[in-house]
Amino acid sequence: MSTPEAATNALATENDGGHGDISVGVAGAGAGGDGMASATRITPGNALRPEDIALAVSRGTATPDADAAELALRLGDDALILAQRLSHWISRAPELEEDIALGNIALDQLGHARSFLTYAGGLDGRSEDDLAYFRREHEFRSVQLFEQPNGDFAVTIARQFAVSYYQFELYRRLAESSDAMIAGIAAKAVKEVDYHRDHSAQWVLRLALGTEESRARMIHGLEVVWPYVDELFRDDELTGRLSDAGVAVQPSSLRADFDRLTGEVLAEAELEVPKVQPAPGGGRRGLHSEHLGYLLAEMQVLAREHPGASW
Repeated sequence: MSTPEAATNALATENDGGHGDISVGVAGAGAGGDGMASATRITPGNALRPEDIALAVSRGTATPDADAAELALRLGDDALILAQRLSHWISRAPELEEDIALGNIALDQLGHARSFLTYAGGLDGRSEDDLAYFRREHEFRSVQLFEQPNGDFAVTIARQFAVSYYQFELYRRLAESSDAMIAGIAAKAVKEVDYHRDHSAQWVLRLALGTEESRARMIHGLEVVWPYVDELFRDDELTGRLSDAGVAVQPSSLRADFDRLTGEVLAEAELEVPKVQPAPGGGRRGLHSEHLGYLLAEMQVLAREHPGASW
């Protein structure tokens, strides 16, 4: 298997768009990193776009094996479902600036979804649109946390808080994957997720340390969301094989840092980690809550009513 550096440099060379070097490192991520990095624009040195991935897949220079494709499908589905949920806040957020912020986070997640799904489709020739719009509920591999309803603003912030701290730890490690394409996607995504992490943490503090009403809602939001956190860190046969091959890490290995870092924010907010019973989960196996079907019906209706349409 080629190294991430060699593969991404080759992709940059063959790419007709001429975006130059595609960095797969995470130097600069974090508090001192590029806080303006976003999937809504091309960032020099980190411009691995879905179109670049599709080009490499079509030329046969970036074809995933079955396990890498399944991992990409899982991560793409996570991001796609979250993007759909967050997009519902556009024009509904409690203030104009937050309306824009949540929209931008949704766009970042959609960019991650497009990249991962494009790569996953390289296994059998399906496009990102095929995977997003023409699979049924039981074929999606997202964990149940991502499909949970928005609830009030505090519930959405609690969900985003858990998601962003999980994704940051995951992408930070996947940037060192032996699969060049997964490493490249993760290296770009981790910079964007670092912003999501800071944004959600600031809102946890603002709500928890605000009024009695905002504090009560933040506590309730965490209690609603936290039963679904455990599923993020469950290992299975696929993650075991990917870990052994150096493609990914076992999800359970992320839990200690997640608990430590989220715990620090909650302590600053004078909150406790909710003591809740973990939900059964099963999203990685296609077992979903009752909420996903309604979300997919709305997301997929136009493409299914007019397959192949363009405008």
